[in-house]
Amino acid sequence: MDKKTLYHIIEWVVAIAACGWLVWKMVTYDDYAGLWAAISGMDGLQICALVLCIALMPLNMTLEAWRWRTLVPMSWREAHRQVYYSKLAGVITPWRLGEYPARALLRNEWKNTLSMGAVGSATMTFAIIIAGVPAIMANGEWCPFRLGFPRLTGTPSGEWWIAVVAVVILLAVGLVMAPRLLRRWATVSHRLILISFAQSLVRLLCWCVQLALVLYALGAVTGYGLWGTGARCFVYYLLVTITPNVPIAEVGVRGAWAMVVFGSMNAALAGVLLWIINTLLPCLIWPFWRKNE
Repeated sequence: MDKKTLYHIIEWVVAIAACGWLVWKMVTYDDYAGLWAAISGMDGLQICALVLCIALMPLNMTLEAWRWRTLVPMSWREAHRQVYYSKLAGVITPWRLGEYPARALLRNEWKNTLSMGAVGSATMTFAIIIAGVPAIMANGEWCPFRLGFPRLTGTPSGEWWIAVVAVVILLAVGLVMAPRLLRRWATVSHRLILISFAQSLVRLLCWCVQLALVLYALGAVTGYGLWGTGARCFVYYLLVTITPNVPIAEVGVRGAWAMVVFGSMNAALAGVLLWIINTLLPCLIWPFWRKNE
């Protein structure tokens, strides 16, 4: 068996495993009644918000393809193919660690791909923290600029803040040292890192707009105002990112943090619905990309 055939087999094993996991997750989800009740109660504007959120999913994936082809030059088509396929690998691995190895599998350039993948992952995480920490600090009673929204239903513990500080330090040191540490396998510059960081902020903004639209569609945003809802969206992604999770619990983690941040059961349903839009739908689209290759 040659290497190309082996990679082709691995590619399809990952795809089948991911699809099987997604089917199992959808079958075992236990609150379809609540989700359907929330959806069926939407008015015209709420339906438009949900449709717009779904329409933004391809933009979300395009922004990731944009980030990826900036780090690893390639055609837009190839960048999209790798990004959609990596979604499949991401859903069956803890912390989505399988995404960049999946892209390396398609490129057959492991050291370069994994090196640039580490940079991309670090800049995305750093962007989420940079946006989320000020938003969650603005929620404190001591802060004079609270953006007009009530306190969160629950607040992170001291241990959680220690974890955030540790992650920030590790990311900062890693990104500063990346050009030197990765020079054997990839060409990385501080300018490239800054560009990737800026692109990551744009993609995070897209996530937040999608989340706000789903929350509005399900009637889970009341009394927060534009600034309050936006700040809470940044907080939500910060909490989801820092919280350790594995694929089997990811949907529950997202729903639980949505309920904590936005304070309603419909917010938990919004977290689940957004997971379906941004994770399930791209995984279902990949076979069409694969078919055309």
